[in-house]
Amino acid sequence: MKTKKKTGLKSRLKCIMLVLVAVSGSFCLLISISCTGHGTTEKARSGDYPIQPVPFTAVKMTDDFWAPRIRINHDITIPIALKHCYATGRIDNFMIAGKLKEGVFSSDAPFDDSDVYKIIEGASYSLQSMPDPALESRIDTLIDYIQEAQEPDGYLYTYRTIHPDKPHGMSGKERWLETINMSHELYNVGHLYEAAVAHYLATGKRSLLDVAIKNANLVDQVFGWGKLELWPGHQEIEIGLAKLYRVTGEKRYLDLAKFFLDVRATHEPQNTYAQSHKPVIKQDEAVGHSVRAVYMYSGMADVAALTGNEDYIKAIDRIWHDINDYKLYITGGIGAAGGHEGFGDKYELPNRTAYCETCASIGNVFWNHRMFMLHGKSDYYDILERTLYNGLIAGIQLTGDRFFYPNPLESQGGRRSEWFGCACCPSNVSRFIPSLPGYIYNTEGDNLYVNLYASNKASFKVGEKDIEFSQETNYPWEGKVSMKFGHDCESRINLKLRVPGWAQNKPIPSDLYTFEGQKNQGKVSVSINGKSKKVKVENGYISLNRKWKADDVIVLELPMDIHRVKANEAIIADRGRFAIQRGPIVYCLEGCDNKDNKVLNLMVEKNPSFMTSYNPGLLGGIQTITGKAHTTSRTLDKQIVMGEEQPFTAIPYFAWANRTPAEMMVWIPDDKEFSSPAPAPTIAGKSKISASHQTRTLEAVKDQYEPVNSDDHTVNFYHWWPKNSSKEWIRYDFAEPAEVSVCKVYWFDDSPRNGGCRVPESWKLFYLDDKGNWKEVKTKDPHSVDKDKYVTVLFDKVKTSAMKLDVQLPEKFSSGVHEWIIE
Repeated sequence: MKTKKKTGLKSRLKCIMLVLVAVSGSFCLLISISCTGHGTTEKARSGDYPIQPVPFTAVKMTDDFWAPRIRINHDITIPIALKHCYATGRIDNFMIAGKLKEGVFSSDAPFDDSDVYKIIEGASYSLQSMPDPALESRIDTLIDYIQEAQEPDGYLYTYRTIHPDKPHGMSGKERWLETINMSHELYNVGHLYEAAVAHYLATGKRSLLDVAIKNANLVDQVFGWGKLELWPGHQEIEIGLAKLYRVTGEKRYLDLAKFFLDVRATHEPQNTYAQSHKPVIKQDEAVGHSVRAVYMYSGMADVAALTGNEDYIKAIDRIWHDINDYKLYITGGIGAAGGHEGFGDKYELPNRTAYCETCASIGNVFWNHRMFMLHGKSDYYDILERTLYNGLIAGIQLTGDRFFYPNPLESQGGRRSEWFGCACCPSNVSRFIPSLPGYIYNTEGDNLYVNLYASNKASFKVGEKDIEFSQETNYPWEGKVSMKFGHDCESRINLKLRVPGWAQNKPIPSDLYTFEGQKNQGKVSVSINGKSKKVKVENGYISLNRKWKADDVIVLELPMDIHRVKANEAIIADRGRFAIQRGPIVYCLEGCDNKDNKVLNLMVEKNPSFMTSYNPGLLGGIQTITGKAHTTSRTLDKQIVMGEEQPFTAIPYFAWANRTPAEMMVWIPDDKEFSSPAPAPTIAGKSKISASHQTRTLEAVKDQYEPVNSDDHTVNFYHWWPKNSSKEWIRYDFAEPAEVSVCKVYWFDDSPRNGGCRVPESWKLFYLDDKGNWKEVKTKDPHSVDKDKYVTVLFDKVKTSAMKLDVQLPEKFSSGVHEWIIE
């Protein structure tokens, strides 16, 4: 293997005049930098976000909530992600492309290159907080492979390099020419740029940065007005180019980022899936693939901050309100629909089928942080914190070695996966967690914003003043936060303490969710050196403007009441239900803690009383909430009846699925008519069900919840996706032999949206005879595949112990079933 010359820390210091690094949520800011070589022609401009993040490298976490997660990410998650990248061929692809070994492209998809880049980025962040020579050496080896895989002109896309004459089905015949926005050539290198900047700042080595610069120069030669006027199908390069601009001062990278935004929707193919349906400055609602969307909005924020483009800011302001007002889950998750991994219509927020991709939550944090730095409003941190403590960290096992891709708010039993064919979420988590300390503090002139609460010790600048600042707290379980200025502070600083919306009886800054009935019993209070101060909250902050002395102690008390959250009545899935929230934490019921391992058939009567306690031995140490509930069940005449009262235990949503797979729900019925009663003891209800494609939603076909139409996502359904064009089956094994003569099926079909399921091409019904052979039923009528209603087959009566649907999936589509009734 060839070796590359490395540039060490001493060499780096020779070329840097003044560097201020602020890395927050994969966001890096260099205020002033001058480097030789690589065509650098100007210093990075001083204009940027008016509010700056305090670098995560300046903040040392000492708490019991985040510090262990950062350590687990370093010790477990990053090594596991690297192991899977080797095992699945992702790293082999670079070696094969670089002719370091023989072979063919050996992973799942051409965007797999990006997973390696994201892991390098995460490892680079982690190395800054936790020096690790062995990990640094492993990353250097990966960079050697990447260097070898890069083509002489800077192109880097391993699939095309390995198979130049046989393009992948997701990419065009020539470079950059995407098919249906799916090649990910520009997406991949966007993550390369982010990784390169992170690695350079962490180690001083230019090895990966030089690769990124060479590639960016090629992209700039190819794309632009009067050149190749195309946009990336999956946004990301815009963020990477902004970072590359900051570290090199090369303005053409910023111009190129702006081009990729401005060129969208200037020609075909235009679609909402990739947000290319309108020019970006005319967009006013969140549509399409949610990860692509929030990456684009983050890129727009970066370019707006660097160029002063007000049209961008107006557009992302409008879109932010669309999400906040209509499309945000109580967990902070975004993206309601699995078919296109994206946004649904206004108020379309189903629970069992909620997609809420982990990557989308990470992107939502990125974007809201940027929105805060543009506007300085605590509203953005209210969403950021909600997403962070709920929808985002639910995506990773407490042990750091298993992951969720989608994060539903109701489940019949979920288990995180060790890895995925499309592994964007694990690699994204690995780069996000070590950057978490960079979200706690922000500065603007003499203003110091304390936006998140967690025990830490920090040293940084406020204006021209060097300060030390620390927090001591058991947040998020307790609301008391003790803050202290360091021994050498003798400065006037306007300390701005964020008062979360939930502490002011407002869960989010819209009427999408509200606290029902009760208000906070406790009050927000502040004291300085033991003396109470009058609390005045303005724009979500308590401002304490004074000349601070060494060892001044500020104590903030936030009320940690238990709240019942009600959703806007327009959210059909949440009608007659409530959620539980305490502090920033959203709770759920999980079968592991409740009778018979079941919770979906529970309901809680209105105006319940709750108790809470901290359990240090449960799920790494959590606050639990307990109360009383009733079971519900359905009778044969379709009535819903309540059972006896029983206790329930609620745990934080982020902690579910860390034990034996069990039912889970966030939205708890307080009206039996909106509950999920145990099915009536029908033939199907008592049967064991199996299928050719086993998923956790299989039980949905006999849950006796009738959909409004075939595309109803407010009730659960079963599907064979991603299978298509094949023959599949689903089967009932009866509890006891029965005589049957009627079959009713309600097909799932998510057209005309961009979903992947359509009604079957055809299907047949079989019964198991007394000799164990499958025989087709005898009927005079054809088997219908109509949408939006039950299709009924009347057949000659048979006595059997099992029945089976054989289904021919349509060409290029899958199919699914809402309900299957046997009589």
